Amino acid sequence: MPSATAATAAPTPPVSAPVPAAPSRHREPSWEQARALAHGAPRPAAVRTAALADAGGLTLAEALRTPQPLPAFDTAAMDGYAVAGTGPWRIRGAVRAGTVWEGALGAGECVEISTGAQVPAGTRAVLPVEAALSGADGLVSGPVPPPGRHIRRAGEDAPAGSALVPAGTRIGPALLGLAASCGHDTLPVRPAPRVRVLVTGDELDHAGPPGPGRVRDALGPALPALVAVLGGASLGVRHVRDRPAGSLAAAVHGTPATEVVAVTGSTSAGATDQLRRLLAEAGARMVVDTVACRPGHPMLLAELPAGRWVVGLPGNPYAALVAAHTLLGPLIAGLCGRPLDPLPRVPVTGSVRPAPGLTRLVPVTWDGAGAGARIAAGHGAAFLRGAAACDALAALPPDWTEGGPALLLSAG
Repeated sequence: MPSATAATAAPTPPVSAPVPAAPSRHREPSWEQARALAHGAPRPAAVRTAALADAGGLTLAEALRTPQPLPAFDTAAMDGYAVAGTGPWRIRGAVRAGTVWEGALGAGECVEISTGAQVPAGTRAVLPVEAALSGADGLVSGPVPPPGRHIRRAGEDAPAGSALVPAGTRIGPALLGLAASCGHDTLPVRPAPRVRVLVTGDELDHAGPPGPGRVRDALGPALPALVAVLGGASLGVRHVRDRPAGSLAAAVHGTPATEVVAVTGSTSAGATDQLRRLLAEAGARMVVDTVACRPGHPMLLAELPAGRWVVGLPGNPYAALVAAHTLLGPLIAGLCGRPLDPLPRVPVTGSVRPAPGLTRLVPVTWDGAGAGARIAAGHGAAFLRGAAACDALAALPPDWTEGGPALLLSAG
């Protein structure tokens, strides 16, 4: 599956969401504004030091620098012979990776050398073993290599002090290996924010096929995995009943060891929806209160007085997925000190119900080629078929028409 954030195949350059002014009380933010507001709302978490073994998946808090040149010395790029002057060359010895051959080569001399070994002083080039002929007289012959051939020079990859990876980068296997090659045992990191998922709804069954008049909880299994993809640390799922009133407030306020509480359902204004009421009673600061998009319109983001964040997601599974990508993902990135991912803009084909004035989020198939993306079937607010099989989600702008461009983001 191609990465929806890789813009190499996009017909136009990737764009980052602009940082907007806060919306007025009477105007819903656009989808792009909502992402930027969620990303810019929190202060990044405090920096701590993590051993390399514990740093995977966290966020680099400072640029990764190398204290020494890479490589630190001239090394052989191939197995063969380090030669000086023109041949034939008399073998003076051998040098293997991790050892040093003392002395210097004179014209017509060579040492047998292994890939990665330090080349002796006086070396002209490395003659690959497959191009060399060695005789019983202790001489090696072969084509005279150009000066510097098959030698990696000290600092060729990076001079000492170079910034190799910027702060805000999510730490993956390659970065860990690079840090180790630079001689680092630890990294300055920002930890993954802890996220507790609260799934509301008296109509939900949590195992097996749903009973009459009931539905199987799809978000309890899905959201912890999505939290991990987005860079958070899931603390698991708690199921909260709609009644008695106040049960959701108790659950939200009863999760102090978290940075983020994600609540599914209860974001509308129905008789059993408690989230907005409990936020008002708690004196929460509303950052985003509904978004001009479909599905996921009644999503919200608020900050509790104690500094914890509440993300309200719709109860319908696909709508909740859209809302999580709109608010929860950018919020986690902001807490980690990561920038918003740049999103490629590609042509999108297919049919979708118009939504005047709103951004439509639809699953698409996309192979990363210039032909663009195509809208996939099965993207009703309650249906995850399209999202489960798609390559990306497309954010169709309000003025989108068939074949017009749209931003793509990873479906997670």
